[in-house]
Amino acid sequence: MAALLVLLLAGSLQAQGGAHPDPRLQHRLDSLVQGFHGSVGIWVQHLKSGRSAGVNPDSVFPTASMIKVPIMIATFDALERGVLDFHQKLTYTDSLLYEGDDILGWFRDSSQIPLSQLTLLSITTSDNTASLWLQALAGGGTVINLWLADHGFDSTRVNSRTPGREENRTLYGWGQTTPREMARLLQLIRAGRAVSRSASEEMYRHLTRSYWTGEALSRIPPWVQVASKVGMVDRSRSEVALVNAPSGDYVFSVITRNQDDTSWDPTNEGYVLIRNLSALLWQYFEPRHRWTPAPGAERFKP
Repeated sequence: MAALLVLLLAGSLQAQGGAHPDPRLQHRLDSLVQGFHGSVGIWVQHLKSGRSAGVNPDSVFPTASMIKVPIMIATFDALERGVLDFHQKLTYTDSLLYEGDDILGWFRDSSQIPLSQLTLLSITTSDNTASLWLQALAGGGTVINLWLADHGFDSTRVNSRTPGREENRTLYGWGQTTPREMARLLQLIRAGRAVSRSASEEMYRHLTRSYWTGEALSRIPPWVQVASKVGMVDRSRSEVALVNAPSGDYVFSVITRNQDDTSWDPTNEGYVLIRNLSALLWQYFEPRHRWTPAPGAERFKP
């Protein structure tokens, strides 16, 4: 059954436009990453035409907060199976807090929050406390990893709080993936084949509401819808985005590892790479829709 699902998924994605190499785009990507102080992985695909290019697209990288995409999928899978209810009230306790700047961390002990808001916080503001809570509600990392394996994802895994994944957590942190697989997760949702069509559509809506607009989204016109998820830890910066562009959807995933630059300023080399890649792709796929950010736009970025 799992093998059949993988074949059906592959057929669906091929119907959108099977990937085939674009030498000119490949040259642009190779030039973009030249001299980067760390490891870089990129995968790009124009879904209608199939034009694609990549840099280490099948190498394993840390996900950081991008692991919240499979956590969301597993949560909606549990919702579809009736294990959870989208409107059920949950009780927050201080024991759930993951130290940081999470919105959920501002809640008082014993406050109530509906599961629907928990899923939104996990994706929109990348709330770690909400995401770890959802990971547990969805059955834990082992259950999430079984879903990923059953759907043909060989490298994407949850490591944190998952028995038997301790060594991988040391290497990659909360989760691990490849640029190609992370992009394919968004394609699966876009195609309406992650859990169910109704679940996929709601997950896609979540992904289009990101608070983190300072990197890839900052180089795409604000009136163009984009489903995206960022990830960031000291030595890694990442983002996956599926752009509903005028000339057809395109998806890209960019992840760094072992960066020399561990700063948290907008000038961080990883952030700059993500912004430059996003600008390059918009100009490449949409040459008739020229756009650049308004002067001073960076003042309004988180």
